[in-house]
Amino acid sequence: MATALFIGRFQPLHNAHVEDIKLILKECSRVIIAIGSAQKSRTEKNPFTLEERKEMVRMALEDNALPGLEVIAIPDIENDALWVDHVKKLCPPFDIVYTGNPYVASLFEMKKAAVKRISLIPGYSGTSIREKMKQGDPWEHLVPERVASIIENSGFQSQL
Repeated sequence: MATALFIGRFQPLHNAHVEDIKLILKECSRVIIAIGSAQKSRTEKNPFTLEERKEMVRMALEDNALPGLEVIAIPDIENDALWVDHVKKLCPPFDIVYTGNPYVASLFEMKKAAVKRISLIPGYSGTSIREKMKQGDPWEHLVPERVASIIENSGFQSQL
């Protein structure tokens, strides 16, 4: 079976990401989870550190009994023309890219990579979850339980 690359910022990792990984594992024997914008943290768009995001992924995978996944950090290079090659240099070999981001899909497709577009689940996006946190609306039900603990311990909410 194939090796998949699942790339995202995971700001934060949410329940739809976990469902996506489960789906990918039905089609591929191995999944490389690439955490993008790895060097960015403590901003409104990228509030969580790389280590916090790695821990979110690790805990969510453990809680869902999803073994055999590899997590890779992908720092931004701010150059879309070179970005796919940058990702390929940092990751082990993969056969197919899974993404819900149309722009990411188009960048890989331009480099002739196999891409499977994931349908986004309404109500689940890092942006909407961060907005709910900012507004004081309930958000905990949108992320795995232990991910909510990481978020609460990150201090992100006190910065709002």
